[in-house]
Amino acid sequence: MRRRTVIGLSVAAIGTLVAGAGAFAVAHGPGREAMMRRMAIAAIDGALDEAQASPEQRVAIRAARDRVFAEVQDHRRDRQARLDGMLTLFEGDRLDDGLRAVRAQIETDHGKIADVMSAALVEAHAVLSPTQRKVVADYVRSHRPMHP
Repeated sequence: MRRRTVIGLSVAAIGTLVAGAGAFAVAHGPGREAMMRRMAIAAIDGALDEAQASPEQRVAIRAARDRVFAEVQDHRRDRQARLDGMLTLFEGDRLDDGLRAVRAQIETDHGKIADVMSAALVEAHAVLSPTQRKVVADYVRSHRPMHP
């Protein structure tokens, strides 16, 4: 092969790797969380539109939604510290006591998220009429992902 061809192929390969790394960073970077939040907001708003929710009902449900988002954000904020703690524990000689403490903390954190989500469901249930709840449930059933 000619030298120019080899250089061209090398540049193309490096460019492909850089583009792939950039796409991976975008897909798994901080923008991913914002995209998921927008998708959740759109799904909730779509369900409320379908149920013809009043402005007062929307305010109450959006406030509950925002509390769920805030709790999940708090959990994600501590993610690196949890990972660092687990890696330090893994590097050590004994896992027993530390592993129980890590698991208890994770269960506590997940319990907080579950409590906030449960409260949001209770609040949405309280502000929507039975007919509206049926419409929202049907909307969710028809718009959920098609994979198992």
